[in-house]
Amino acid sequence: MCPTLATTTSFINGIGMGLAATAVLICSNFLISLLRKFIPSPVRIAAYIIIISGFVTAVELFMKAYVFSLYQSLGLFIPLIVVNCIIFARAEAFASKNSPLPSVADGLATGLGFTGALGIIGFVRELIGTGKILGHDITFGVYEPAFFFVLPAGAFITLGFIIAGVRRISDVIAERKLRAKEDKNK
Repeated sequence: MCPTLATTTSFINGIGMGLAATAVLICSNFLISLLRKFIPSPVRIAAYIIIISGFVTAVELFMKAYVFSLYQSLGLFIPLIVVNCIIFARAEAFASKNSPLPSVADGLATGLGFTGALGIIGFVRELIGTGKILGHDITFGVYEPAFFFVLPAGAFITLGFIIAGVRRISDVIAERKLRAKEDKNK
């Protein structure tokens, strides 16, 4: 929830945080999968923390050097990638049990999904909260932006509506499949 609250105040921040997490996921999954047979079980979590924190530091330094404005926007939340549950879960559930290529693919897929989710939340919050997308005013004076959506509570409300929308779409798809199956059996 930390990236949802803090970094999705704009579309670019959501995408930036998602891509930073994706880079860490890909690299840490790769290294953990390479070392999976050499990391003793009692110290695997500590080893994962060291590996992940090394890649987070590299991503943070890269952002500081090449995309400084994004680095300033995300600030403290970049180092928090180290304790992101998605990264630990993929390290434990997938990379520690699979070879490097599937682990990299898993890191890429998981990271892009995370990036997409943060991007959507950031897009909606920026659009409704400021009336802008990527700094361009797209309201043309039609409506007054609701600044509330840029605040932390706006992140939860946005996320709630997105989850409700996805669930509704899933329910409609499931109902259609059920009806099609019932019609086929008649």
